Amino acid sequence: MTRDLDTPRFPPPESADREGLVSVGGRLTPTWLLAAYRQGIFPWPLLLPDGYALAWFSPDPRVLLPWESLHVSRRLARRLRRGEFTFTCDQAFGDVIDACAAPRRSDHLTWITPELRRAYRAFHELGYAHSIEVWQRGSLVGGLYGVAIGRYFSGESMFHRVRDASKAAVVALCAHLHRRAFTLFDIQQATPHMIAMGAVAVPRSRFLREVRVATRESPQFGSPVDFAESVRWLERFLRKSK
Repeated sequence: MTRDLDTPRFPPPESADREGLVSVGGRLTPTWLLAAYRQGIFPWPLLLPDGYALAWFSPDPRVLLPWESLHVSRRLARRLRRGEFTFTCDQAFGDVIDACAAPRRSDHLTWITPELRRAYRAFHELGYAHSIEVWQRGSLVGGLYGVAIGRYFSGESMFHRVRDASKAAVVALCAHLHRRAFTLFDIQQATPHMIAMGAVAVPRSRFLREVRVATRESPQFGSPVDFAESVRWLERFLRKSK
């Protein structure tokens, strides 16, 4: 019997090692990605001496950014109220993921390999991966991309070319997810950047229970028009909370 190579096979995420590694191998196809995210697992290629290996992770604890915990600094709130940035959704997915893949000044390597970019572009075309773009005077200055399944959103990566642009993308997305009744905004692992914005760590066991429920829901992310409405709502909210 020929083995179906596009049938995802993951160990239970609870079996991950101390670093959150669940397994190595598999394929970066929409079928594998969809199965992984529904089980609270995400891909993260590992750099080995002879190249990258496809690895799958489910860390413990997991880090979430609930709307109720979101912290918007005074400086960022002022910039948003003044309209220094404009926002779009799913208008430049390829540009956003390419910018996220560009090496940082502190590191000449990136984990967002060409294979990963191709996989998420395919996932985007199927309606699962989304981008938030931040513009300033017609130039793309920041953004993020991630995966939405049901009422679950997994943030994958973000970038900025001017100060506060990536934070602005997070705030706009968080407002949109709040308005669309998402139950989980997963940022996977803690970073000082996201902890300062209000991210909270939860036990993996709790996260896995919640993600399995959230991903069974019908798609909730909405359209670019829905996102534009969320941005207008955010602007009104910030003016009222001044």
